[in-house]
Amino acid sequence: MGSSPTGGTKIDARVFEDGVMHPPEIRAHARLLYSSGATIADVARRVRLPYYTVRHWCRDRPAPLMRPTALRCFRCRKDVDNPTDEPAYAYLLGLYLGDGHLVTSARVPVLRISCSNTWPGLIAECDTAMRAVLATKVQRVQQQGCVNVQSYGVHWPCLLPQHGPGKKHERPIVLADWQRTIIERHPGDFLRGLFHSDGCRFANRVTVRGKVYVYPRYMFSNESADIMGLCQWALDLLGIAWRMNRPNSLSVARRAAVAALDRHVGPKS
Repeated sequence: MGSSPTGGTKIDARVFEDGVMHPPEIRAHARLLYSSGATIADVARRVRLPYYTVRHWCRDRPAPLMRPTALRCFRCRKDVDNPTDEPAYAYLLGLYLGDGHLVTSARVPVLRISCSNTWPGLIAECDTAMRAVLATKVQRVQQQGCVNVQSYGVHWPCLLPQHGPGKKHERPIVLADWQRTIIERHPGDFLRGLFHSDGCRFANRVTVRGKVYVYPRYMFSNESADIMGLCQWALDLLGIAWRMNRPNSLSVARRAAVAALDRHVGPKS
């Protein structure tokens, strides 16, 4: 116990309200609200605790290191006011399945997604998606011909359970039930991630009886039969026609199908 700046008695939040210690989840939630811009009074009303208790948590005690990612992991915390942006998650999952790699052998897991230098807009979108889903800090590491967009976080493995040793096409890739639910709600964002990583939109030229026709076409290529199946499933959810032009390559070429996919994916930038 001690004196407050106003001359009153400073209340120890640990023994406030008849000596009851509040769960750490409530303290962490209050800090998250405060760091998001809410005032002490607003936070106190939302968590239904006294003003001085909340002030003590938010101003007098520094938040522990690595708290932010722990608070934002929607698989570990289901009581956060700002749950993960589901469209951003669906998009990031598509990018990860295409060009991503989750390293779990280091002290802190790191998610890396390789983006071609050709598409600066894609690099920026990947960065934005990581921050929307979990990351508090994103790094861009320049490599030959590409940029590794990466983020360290203890909780990335919680959100990407498809990680594992070896190449993706050499091991099963199966979505968890909660992931399938998200994709069913946001198949377009998932497809956008897949096509932005391992797909393309281009002008296809065909010659019929000496006349040249040019029309837009989408292609998606992946060596994993499981990932290809997920792409097919998401296209079916949107009613978009597709066909396999090779065992590892999918084509969307019908005019109506291309127009529908344009609304969700569009060309890379």
